[in-house]
Amino acid sequence: MANEPANRAAFDIQAGYCTAMDAPITARVCTALTDALDRKSETGRRVLDWPGEPVADALALRLVGGLHALHRAGVDPHLSAVFSGAKTDPASVEMTLNATLTIHDAALLPWLDGPPQTNEAARSAGMMTGILHLAERYGPRFEVLEIGSSAGLNLLIDRYRFDLNGVNAGPSASPVTIRPEWRGAPPPSAPVEIESTRGVDIHPVDVADPVAAARLEAYVWVDAVERQARLAAAIAMVRAGGVDLVEGDAADWVEARLAEPQPAGTTRVLMHSVVWQYLPPASRERIRVAMDTAGARATAERPLGWVMMEPNRDLHRHEVRVRGWPGDRAMELVALTHAHGAWVEGLSPPYETRDYVMRRGAYEKD
Repeated sequence: MANEPANRAAFDIQAGYCTAMDAPITARVCTALTDALDRKSETGRRVLDWPGEPVADALALRLVGGLHALHRAGVDPHLSAVFSGAKTDPASVEMTLNATLTIHDAALLPWLDGPPQTNEAARSAGMMTGILHLAERYGPRFEVLEIGSSAGLNLLIDRYRFDLNGVNAGPSASPVTIRPEWRGAPPPSAPVEIESTRGVDIHPVDVADPVAAARLEAYVWVDAVERQARLAAAIAMVRAGGVDLVEGDAADWVEARLAEPQPAGTTRVLMHSVVWQYLPPASRERIRVAMDTAGARATAERPLGWVMMEPNRDLHRHEVRVRGWPGDRAMELVALTHAHGAWVEGLSPPYETRDYVMRRGAYEKD
């Protein structure tokens, strides 16, 4: 159980991650909140008395999302001066945020109720990198299953255009091209044909609802202008063509999908990004067992894959790991990636392997 010093420290920790990811305004806000929080507002009291693990619960990002939403709504010019970067003096920023917590207490409080659903389309670069590794082993055709789909933006992986160090995938006429800075070894140059995508989320976001879309946009850091534009384009794609996204429990859904008939010549792949730590330990174990069981049944005609892009807080990096069946190769670390997909670093064999039952403390939302 955390205490007030630990809850305050979570904002400093998040500021460090923001600084590392070129988000100086959001880092400044997080740093100022460390001292700006007090017990004059219900929001402040709830944050300072947070009963859970504040970093794993993304406590700082919950509150920052609410503050960013107020800025986007234009309801507080003093707060907007902070979020626009016009106000940078630490004492002034702290005073502004302290006042905001009291003035907009009722609006901010609900933002603490659930974790951020930062659905970043560029993260699909990491997952496509993993799919390319599977395509090299098993062939081009894929059926994609995603857990923790949020608004379903990564379910558009079949409709995005990818340029990964000159390795291209997806329709050339796509309105969204994912082209991260590429570092390290190139990905496999293998054709990919994604025939279907389906997803599940415990609380899916319906971006057809303007309020839900605005909430999703508020979780994108104010510094990230390119991400904001990409998010808007991806939302438009979902609204135009839809996605197969349902509400449900991840473990229940994975077990049910793996029990369905699988077309011959198609690799069924489970993918997820920055979601694993939010699943209860029992659910993670059920998914692991379900994948191992289905993997034991996999054949050259009906392969199975697992692609994940998850943060490793112990090593301060985001990792792309891949497992495929049939075959006796363990889960392999094939790439590192920026948290929001700005760059991907391909790794060379022999790949690092580890047990993929990741523990909660090592894999936490950014």
